[in-house]
Amino acid sequence: MSETIGEMILPGTYIDVRAEGLIGVGGISTGNVGIVGTANRGPVDEVRILGSYGEALDTFGAYDSYTSGTAITPGAPALTLVRALEQLFAGGASSVFAVRIGDFGVGTPPSTTWSITFVDSAVDNELFKLTARTPGTWANDIQVTCVKSGGVATLQLKYGRFKEEFVAATAGALATAVNAGSALVSANAPVPAEVAMVPDKATITNATSNGAAFTNIQITTGLGKLANQPVNIVVVAGATTANLAPIQAHLEATENDGKERLAVLGAASDDPQTIGSPVSNARILVTAPGIVADDAADSRAVTLPASYTAALIAGRLASLAPHVSLTNKDVPVAEVSKEYTRAEQKVLLGNRILALKKDLGIRVLKGITTDTGAFKQISVRRIVDYAKAGVRVGSNPYIGKLNNARVRAALQATLDGFLSGMVLDEMLTAYTLQVSATRQQEINGIALVTMTLQPTFSIDFVKVIMNLE
Repeated sequence: MSETIGEMILPGTYIDVRAEGLIGVGGISTGNVGIVGTANRGPVDEVRILGSYGEALDTFGAYDSYTSGTAITPGAPALTLVRALEQLFAGGASSVFAVRIGDFGVGTPPSTTWSITFVDSAVDNELFKLTARTPGTWANDIQVTCVKSGGVATLQLKYGRFKEEFVAATAGALATAVNAGSALVSANAPVPAEVAMVPDKATITNATSNGAAFTNIQITTGLGKLANQPVNIVVVAGATTANLAPIQAHLEATENDGKERLAVLGAASDDPQTIGSPVSNARILVTAPGIVADDAADSRAVTLPASYTAALIAGRLASLAPHVSLTNKDVPVAEVSKEYTRAEQKVLLGNRILALKKDLGIRVLKGITTDTGAFKQISVRRIVDYAKAGVRVGSNPYIGKLNNARVRAALQATLDGFLSGMVLDEMLTAYTLQVSATRQQEINGIALVTMTLQPTFSIDFVKVIMNLE
């Protein structure tokens, strides 16, 4: 039986079930992090969901030496994505949407290729090509061998401890087997005249790079891939306040689409005198100074700039409930690149910079955005975004229902339950709520929700008055 009565023709009992009173607000994400950066492995300009640093290594490969570039291209720009993901997960992030970006010039990013040939009169005759599944220098380390024995070809691929082996009697069958079973490479089809040939040699024909240093163009593309993802915090790995333009544009566009988020950036330097006030934006956090971290590629400690401090702070923020302040929270790092004096800390706070201090470990001096208005505290901005998301989730099931007093009362009850939960969770101290519609608004299909929220503020200072007698 249908739960909505269409037409009543035959005698009987017709029941119309109206479930508006059972509608509630479901789960709302608060700690999902979106990140873009360069890597030596993985698909380019595609979103990958990660739950641990181990998954990051499996998907995007290990980072290179921070100081010397890659072995293939000495002095090349250091890879940023996995290095930032290391700090992100160390900070406490648990759900990350990652996008690999890179400046590969015009066209499809190049991948490492190998030529599978047979030798005739000391001349290599190519039967088909192998192409690495994703572009980047990771594939330059794949060892490919092809040996013919007894009229059968054996193709072997080794990548670290990972090994694949394919055996076939013809080039066509070998290419088909590779495409069906290899996680490392793909093969193009041999031309018809050579399908039945037996290959006996493999030669690398194109060793690739990881591209040039990213620009705002690649940042814009990568952030665009995150626009429709359920992301709450955004990081551009390796970026500083010099890359503000595409990040501001992304934050504005996503807010207009109802997908609000914060962005965490690193200051361009550690010097309080040169950092200045880079921007006034309630959705942008600027961090300083840099941090000292272990570099797995060099097996030593290196000093990373504030762009990686941003990843660490983003991870720490993702681990906190929206109403919990970052102020005085410890971060898992042993040392900072610069220890600020009290006078320098005042300058940084005056410029709305989220600084780290040494105090029983490394702690956040004050959890603030760069906003000059009412959203200085990060927690207040996150509380308001949480409320906006909850109202959208709670109101959406009512779209298309009757615009009458009964349905509007049910909508008000749904939103009231959500906001009451925010009060119980100590996100709000109080609120007022009204759902209404004039006759003209009913005709136009509008239900008006009017709310007044009083967010909970955190303690930044403790003032003590002592009376001595």
